[in-house]
Amino acid sequence: MIALPKLKLRKRKRLSSVLGLTLDGSRLEGVVLQRTLGTLQVRHPFSVSLSLDPLTNAPELVGREIRNHLDTAGVRERHCVVGLPLKWVLATHVEVPDLPEADVASFLELEAERGFPCDVQTLQIITSRCQAPGGKRQALLAGIPKTHISALMAVLRAAKLKPVSLSLGIAALEPAGGDGAAGELGLAIGETHVALQITYGRGVAALRALEGALEMEGAQRVLHADLVAREARITLGQLPPELRQAVRRVRVFGPPGLARQLADEMELRFESMGLEVECVGAYAPRQFGAELPAETPVVSALSLAARWLAGQATVFEYLPPHVSTWQQLSNRYASGKLQTALTAAGSVALVVGALFFYQQWQIWGLEGQWGKMASQCKVLQDMQNKINQYRPWYDESVKGLAILRLLSRAFPREASVTAKSVEITDLKTVVCSGVAKSYPALYRTRDRLSALKQEVGNVNLTRSSGAEPAINFTLSFTCNPGAGNAN
Repeated sequence: MIALPKLKLRKRKRLSSVLGLTLDGSRLEGVVLQRTLGTLQVRHPFSVSLSLDPLTNAPELVGREIRNHLDTAGVRERHCVVGLPLKWVLATHVEVPDLPEADVASFLELEAERGFPCDVQTLQIITSRCQAPGGKRQALLAGIPKTHISALMAVLRAAKLKPVSLSLGIAALEPAGGDGAAGELGLAIGETHVALQITYGRGVAALRALEGALEMEGAQRVLHADLVAREARITLGQLPPELRQAVRRVRVFGPPGLARQLADEMELRFESMGLEVECVGAYAPRQFGAELPAETPVVSALSLAARWLAGQATVFEYLPPHVSTWQQLSNRYASGKLQTALTAAGSVALVVGALFFYQQWQIWGLEGQWGKMASQCKVLQDMQNKINQYRPWYDESVKGLAILRLLSRAFPREASVTAKSVEITDLKTVVCSGVAKSYPALYRTRDRLSALKQEVGNVNLTRSSGAEPAINFTLSFTCNPGAGNAN
């Protein structure tokens, strides 16, 4: 008879090569990185545009397209490290009170339910915590819809790839430091947006995707560096003062021309704050514990692969845990003999059967009681249905007009920002689309709307595109007209 606990399973040998992939909009970038005798060899770099969306198209078709691109680039490596789009991430910030460490997890779960605009059970949430110089503890909750991760995993399987890590590219370019490390603001220029991350010590304090920062003019990308600088200043302003003052450096990543343009703008805007601005164009010597070829460009895909090969943990890891069938069986039977396990299982089955019989006996009794009161409940239900049917006709608050009045107060009178359409859902959620002549006018409108705190909440500029003087935008917020006068 084989004693399962005495089996010594051979540990899997750590991989010496891995494929780094990053997905940004429709852009897929990748590189194969191999570790050999203290050096990292870069092979088969590629950058392609995908015609199919991994979230909306069939996984088999998207996987086949990715596989074709990999074959064209000569990539044969199957194990991959994938950088997820930052636009998939929903983030919320929480100030952690002075609680015992055992209670912090429960507190963060409650804050996640309040902070995210959806059911937290549908999100895969990663928490990054840091402690400000003054002693206050901050937590960043970054969640990605589980459906997005499941769809991407199906696409990777269809492409004959085995993911070993799902992370964020900006976290690999600008990793959190050690205890006492100064705060840094990282900006990574992507295909359709600019990723922003603020780190302090071992944690991440802020994480954003700055939409509208990049636009296509013909075949050339145009960077709105002033918009990025303004949003970076706003993000810094939202941090606690002691944490904001701890930020000492700004690091810019991306194509050399655009990165230099953004670094110059940031240096001009943040010179008065004493921040050092650095345009990162090369890796530091032995940054990953091994030598890279000279003049290796700094890209997210390579950084993800290099950090994984070096065994450097990432703050944001979204790869779902995998438990093999063998592990399940060994965990189930390794603590005792099979006969004892079967006897215990039989006893449990007997107890469960008795509980089910008792439950059924209770159900029969309740069904008898229900038969006696069913007619009375039907009368009450009919009355409730009529109340629900005619209640809207007696609502004298005219909430729809009150919501439009609140919205009109936020728009300027000189018609620099105009609305095209207003969609009101459940007399609470409002989505307004329109045209602005300039970004400053649009931001002032958003700020005026945010100032109505007692009646308006969750103000978000969900979309802005185009150039002055015809900037298309979409604002969303929740509204409770009359709340400011409730008292």
